[in-house]
Amino acid sequence: PVQGVVKVWDPATGFGVIVRDDDRSEVLLRPASLDGSVFRMLRQGQRVVFDLEPGDERAYAVRIRLGSDGY
Repeated sequence: PVQGVVKVWDPATGFGVIVRDDDRSEVLLRPASLDGSVFRMLRQGQRVVFDLEPGDERAYAVRIRLGSDGY
């Protein structure tokens, strides 16, 4: 799992960005990113733990959970 902070999230579209703690790179959120998670919405600055799913050009955050879960 990877830990990071929500940089931006648009509840209307479900798209957003998480900044990883380890290397400060940005990981994309898409509408399906919240499927199966405890979250129905995210807020800027929220700490989360997530897994990476490879995409065509970049990785996407999946299986998002609370920042303290898994650590």
